[in-house]
Amino acid sequence: MSATPRRRPTLRDVAALAGVSQKTVSRVVNDEPKVSQEARERVETAIAQLSYRPDQRAGSLRRNTTSDTIGVVVSSVANPFAAAVNRAIENEAATRGVAVLASSTDDNPEREQPTVEALLRRRVDGLVITASLPNQGYLHAEQSFGTPLVFVDRAPTGIEADVVMSDHEKGAAVGTRHLVEHGHRRIAYLGDLDSIQSARSRRAGFLAEIGRHGIPTGDCHTVMGVHDEATATAAAISLLDLAEPPTAIFSSQNLLTVGVIKALRQRGLERTVALVGFDDLPLADLLAPALTVVAQNPERIGALAADLLFDRLDGTDTPTKTHIIPTELIPRGSGEIHPATA
Repeated sequence: MSATPRRRPTLRDVAALAGVSQKTVSRVVNDEPKVSQEARERVETAIAQLSYRPDQRAGSLRRNTTSDTIGVVVSSVANPFAAAVNRAIENEAATRGVAVLASSTDDNPEREQPTVEALLRRRVDGLVITASLPNQGYLHAEQSFGTPLVFVDRAPTGIEADVVMSDHEKGAAVGTRHLVEHGHRRIAYLGDLDSIQSARSRRAGFLAEIGRHGIPTGDCHTVMGVHDEATATAAAISLLDLAEPPTAIFSSQNLLTVGVIKALRQRGLERTVALVGFDDLPLADLLAPALTVVAQNPERIGALAADLLFDRLDGTDTPTKTHIIPTELIPRGSGEIHPATA
């Protein structure tokens, strides 16, 4: 962490650097007319140089040094894992009387920076972020102003910050090993978008584990770029309809697992083809067969991320650290189906 936060630039600073009046800066910020192109360009250049952000609370009568809010950017509110992480953060924030402003990117890299910028314009006191862009260097200026950052599920690139994430690679290896130990060699892998760091780590764990057991990669179909239930169902059906279909499937994300379950049931193979999913699911133990999973601990991840953020807000200045939360294999039935029944 930097020693002394920089003073956050003001509208007056922008006006001084651009050589215009504060009213002109206000007009440019609010995209009002009656500003020459030359003055507009000077103002926009000054804004970029100073990393200035308009304060959307500026019209409020209440002027505090803190907003008693934090921002949370998750991957997708439709994902039970992300929802559980967000809920855990909210629970920790509630004990401090702090509100949470949450948004999601749906793992679209183009949405990350605008989403973060929108929260920062509301002067949140800190941010918990699930990264989707390949680089988070755009946050250097904000961090230098003293805004603490904590990343969850994926480590950032281009900036130093606290991170809380699962052991993705080891978890995938454990799930893969479980299928191999139950006699499977034709194992299909369904992975999320290749742009997602955790998706790449889980695929690496899968490939490393089948390699450790001497299974040729040609015997195991690896399908990446599967991001939701519908595409997972379609991908799984294509695999199941092969001349030599997989005897087991490793699904690397909970929404994909739901899609695979639908495909297995459409083909009547839910008791024939083994399935292990990365991430637990609500009511997974009530399925027939019950679902075997590599479970993350989103409650622990969210609570720890919130604790780290509030520690930074309270003045903790220790070196940033990556906290790895172990996963847990939960055998319930679907991952214990032997290929002999296929």
